[in-house]
Amino acid sequence: MSLKRSQSGGKAFGGSGGDGGGKIERQELFDELKRLAAAGEAFTSVDVALAIGAGEAHVSKSLLGLAAEGYLERAEGGRYRATPMAEMTQAEFVKAFARASKVDSTRQRDLSEIGRLKQNNDVMRQRLLAAVAERDHYLSVLRARGIDPGPVPAAAVAEATRSDAPPAASSDAGATSDPQN
Repeated sequence: MSLKRSQSGGKAFGGSGGDGGGKIERQELFDELKRLAAAGEAFTSVDVALAIGAGEAHVSKSLLGLAAEGYLERAEGGRYRATPMAEMTQAEFVKAFARASKVDSTRQRDLSEIGRLKQNNDVMRQRLLAAVAERDHYLSVLRARGIDPGPVPAAAVAEATRSDAPPAASSDAGATSDPQN
């Protein structure tokens, strides 16, 4: 028998038999956090998991969500303090726990979006590096044959981005009409 099961006093864990502590009893979590808030001591998710007889991974996710909601304070070394919980009612806790539980799906979606954007960034960086290498190759070939490649394209791009297109076109039109006069 594991330490968690022997500490729980034979209580059922919730969920199916193979779940391994997949469900957290809100009342037990609330009572334990209130007790820890009164004590004022720092605690870890393992301490809470052993006290309420739930899986440490599920308790850890719950504590992270409650900390993100501002109901727990993060301390050093993966510890928490429950001082904001001292004045909290059970109804407020149930609402906060529900919000904290929903954060995971939003966070998971955001993390997958971030992963997709990072991958896209890597692909675009590779394409840019390939284009720069190709440009450098052609410039070196032109210079090796004694052909002047002209002004650096970066300067032309920088000039175009400094001014808007319509004023630049009108100033260019004025410049071309002056030499003809």
